[in-house]
Amino acid sequence: MSHWPSAKAKRVLASLLVIGWEIKRQTGSHRTLSRNGWPDFVFAFHDGEEIGPRMLARIAKHTGLTPCDL
Repeated sequence: MSHWPSAKAKRVLASLLVIGWEIKRQTGSHRTLSRNGWPDFVFAFHDGEEIGPRMLARIAKHTGLTPCDL
């Protein structure tokens, strides 16, 4: 079973910003995030969209996000 709960994209983006990611540029709903020591990450979700546990685990793998950060 996954340790990740489902969460709204707006909440996930806010959590990424808290842990040090910054919005580098945005085109529509595609936001390119950057953080020192990490490759850029494209966050392509609308704010009201629900992100499931499996996708959250994938995002975490690329960004260093933890379930405690949500």
